[in-house]
Amino acid sequence: MAEAAEIIEGHPGRHYQKLADGRIQCDICPRECRLKDGQRGLCFVRARSGDEIVLTTYGRSSGYCIDPIEKKPLNHFLPGTPILSFGTAGCNLTCKFCQNWDISKSREMDRLMDQAAPELIALAAKHTGCRSVAYTYNDPTIFLEYAVDVGHACHAHDIKNVAVTAGYIKEKAREDFFSVMDAANVDLKAFTESFYKSLCTAELGAVLDTLKYLKHETAVWFEITTLLIPGENDSPAEIEAMTQWIIENLGPDVPVHFTAFHPDYRMRDKPRTPPETLIQAWRIARKNGIQYVYTGNIHDKPTGSTYCHNCGLRLIGRDWHLLDEWGLTQSGLCSRCGTPCAGEFEGHPGDWGRKRKPVRLEDFAARLPRDAMVSA
Repeated sequence: MAEAAEIIEGHPGRHYQKLADGRIQCDICPRECRLKDGQRGLCFVRARSGDEIVLTTYGRSSGYCIDPIEKKPLNHFLPGTPILSFGTAGCNLTCKFCQNWDISKSREMDRLMDQAAPELIALAAKHTGCRSVAYTYNDPTIFLEYAVDVGHACHAHDIKNVAVTAGYIKEKAREDFFSVMDAANVDLKAFTESFYKSLCTAELGAVLDTLKYLKHETAVWFEITTLLIPGENDSPAEIEAMTQWIIENLGPDVPVHFTAFHPDYRMRDKPRTPPETLIQAWRIARKNGIQYVYTGNIHDKPTGSTYCHNCGLRLIGRDWHLLDEWGLTQSGLCSRCGTPCAGEFEGHPGDWGRKRKPVRLEDFAARLPRDAMVSA
């Protein structure tokens, strides 16, 4: 006798199709998981229930925290302001070097996560003085339906939306997801197909398509981050190829962050990234014409700060995530030569600094209309 399929409950999903063989194909990401009833995709949180795909983590989170926006990292989007950050569980990549593996690889989060309606997240951001909400910790593309609903709720309160993502998403889902995003940091994990295949079981080409889409078909402000892993993706030749591709396909004004790896998850045998490797990458990118290049996870103010690409004035000085110099006019121009600095700036920088503040969303529930409290 055949074993009965697992009964899986969840929020109705989007972006899937029924196949001739009776399976349903999830069309969120290029994996195109083809599921029988009761099966879950590789991400674990998208599953087939009957004749539809459902999102099992809708309305639930691994926690909420107010961070400096520079931690995402975003250096050219509302600098110095606080951002309410949250994620769910699961991931559609299998990165052996994952730095958030306790969240992204979890299979227990369904029972542990805080619950929150989209409107409650928007209100929490508003009443804590956050200018934006970050969808982060795990890849938000896999909780697309929840992210989009939260995004609309945030826009209703003039709160911006920020995606921290690996960009591994299919065309139609990509349009849907980024339609509510105002900014993004895209994790370009390497610049070889072999890296993506062996360490992430994914494809580089799909990520490059997302970057080109963001640049040429949206108004989303985005920056790129590459975690440099010793012996895997840190060679000068690879940095040369990657930064040349960025110049040719995205232009010189997309900020690029090179960040330091630390041993974690299934790559504990690798050493930490030497600061010299990051600074070498910074120099290569600058040489190739990228105007805004940064190092991260190391304390180096010269390579963590923003400079005018015309006259060289330090426009934004950063000491870790603390802004300690400001050389921009209220309209985002260099105060010395008048050259525009690419990005989205307000009349003056925020003063959130390095603080990290956990938030309990239930503290804001009393402000929420009763009909919005219905569990999704």
